[in-house]
Amino acid sequence: MGANQLLAEIEAIGRTPGGGYTRTAWDRPTMELREWFAGQAAALGLELVEDGNGNQIAWWGSGDDALLIGSHLDSVYEGGPLDGPLGVSSALAVVAELKAAGWQPLRPIAVANFTDEEGARFGVACIGSRLVSGAISPEAALGLRDDQGNTLAEVMKAQGRDPRAVGPAPWLSRIGAFVELHVEQGRWLAPAEAPVGVATAIWPHGRYRLDFCGQGNHAGATAMADRHDPMLTYAATVLAARELAVAGGQRATLGRVQVDPGSTNSIPSRVTAWLDARAADEGALDALVSGLVARAEAAAADEGVTVRVKAESTTPAVNFDADLRHRIAELIDAPVLPTGAGHDAGILAAKLPTAMLFVRNPTGVSHAPDEISTPDDIDAGVAALKKVVMELA
Repeated sequence: MGANQLLAEIEAIGRTPGGGYTRTAWDRPTMELREWFAGQAAALGLELVEDGNGNQIAWWGSGDDALLIGSHLDSVYEGGPLDGPLGVSSALAVVAELKAAGWQPLRPIAVANFTDEEGARFGVACIGSRLVSGAISPEAALGLRDDQGNTLAEVMKAQGRDPRAVGPAPWLSRIGAFVELHVEQGRWLAPAEAPVGVATAIWPHGRYRLDFCGQGNHAGATAMADRHDPMLTYAATVLAARELAVAGGQRATLGRVQVDPGSTNSIPSRVTAWLDARAADEGALDALVSGLVARAEAAAADEGVTVRVKAESTTPAVNFDADLRHRIAELIDAPVLPTGAGHDAGILAAKLPTAMLFVRNPTGVSHAPDEISTPDDIDAGVAALKKVVMELA
């Protein structure tokens, strides 16, 4: 079965009335997708293993130095249909084609469905790959809470998993290389008239929590001059984020905000916001964040408000394995490009050679319903991944 057909099988899972997809860690849609993945693995005769973190790995063959392919099936809130599922479906399609042709690998091949790559529910991206590689401690991960106050440990236990099993898993030591196919995030391949590209690097990036604390009060009875309104400081920070990012050619986004008490006729007592910041190198990222914090603190002082900043997750720059990416780019005759988005391949790059293929996205939109790729380009992505698998395995 081809990748387009596989994507069609899951297109209704987690679909929202607005046309997007909400598939967050351990929710009903992702549990349904896990069952779907298990069924596909069984149909292909693969041995499915789920580690203590919830990562699903389907094995073709035994032994070490395996080639890992695949991606993830979770999404952001109201996300697109391809971010993650395209990589999983393409990997399954490649294995199906090779098995149907009677081709036998010289090294094991494993197909991955990593859990909670997006971090939409618990706020930290790539939890599955971070845990298995030791990039985050079990204690830190299990203590993360969703918007309802549930910890990851509680949520996993409710889904029949043992939180005590979370952490580095032995299967990772069996992997010799990881190649992740992904929909393009941004619009570089369309102007280049290329259906598939190869990643060179991932920008360093981080997620930061900002707590603006003021004084709650009556919206009608409190004079404007007597207010200590944290919303004003938050608003100034949003504008400063855009100004600083544009000036430096970087990325800064405050895409999530929580207001307390959240009533129309009350001045907020607290505004909590989450910053996503990305830059071409660590120095630029540090300068962007520190500059923004300084602007937020200055705005807070003007309003009699306090501000606290906490880094919830940071990821350094990732340069994909040069030999592997050059070999792949020459093999499939594809252009190379950097990306500002994080991926499981970026996390695992600290442990083993990794590479990424991008499939053209003509809109350039990702993390939103307009994220697309044509059926022909998806087929081109599968064909490219198939070449890579046959070359490397």
